[in-house]
Amino acid sequence: MTLITKGIFMACAISILTNMGLTNHIPKIADSTKEATMSTPEKNVQVMMQIFEAVEQRDPKHVDVEKQRLLFQPDVEFRWPSSLPYGGVTRGLTHPGPNWSDTWNPLQPTCAERRMNPRVVAANDHEVVVLWHQRGLSPKGARFDTEVLGLYELRDAKLARAQMFYFDEEATSRFLSGN
Repeated sequence: MTLITKGIFMACAISILTNMGLTNHIPKIADSTKEATMSTPEKNVQVMMQIFEAVEQRDPKHVDVEKQRLLFQPDVEFRWPSSLPYGGVTRGLTHPGPNWSDTWNPLQPTCAERRMNPRVVAANDHEVVVLWHQRGLSPKGARFDTEVLGLYELRDAKLARAQMFYFDEEATSRFLSGN
């Protein structure tokens, strides 16, 4: 069978399966034009989902600097509730003092604790709002799970600003202090 014949055969097979309503079983082929035709809010949502995936699948012993460069503005700003050990405003990906990773890595030993279940609530050309879970496991075996609402500002398809609102900030503080 020649390459052209194979192509025609595949096109006919896909057409028949489509007419029969069976195309959900055909593996999706990456469409190189899809990203070019995505709206700005769709691109922003895609970036945020890539960030959440990177956080969930992170290796606490190795920082993926290349991924950070692709997803974050160099001057990215993080705003955390001031009552938390890593609370306050920071700029850039490195800064002195306790940060979110230093605080949560020891409390998230498995993928179950790192799972965030992010759900996009809203998105526009500049911002994405995501509802997600902060989970942890204390050294004494106590489990923790609270919801967080994040307001994320993107610039040039990279995270420029993140502000997190913990639904139960007091319980989060108690869990982190070991009480």
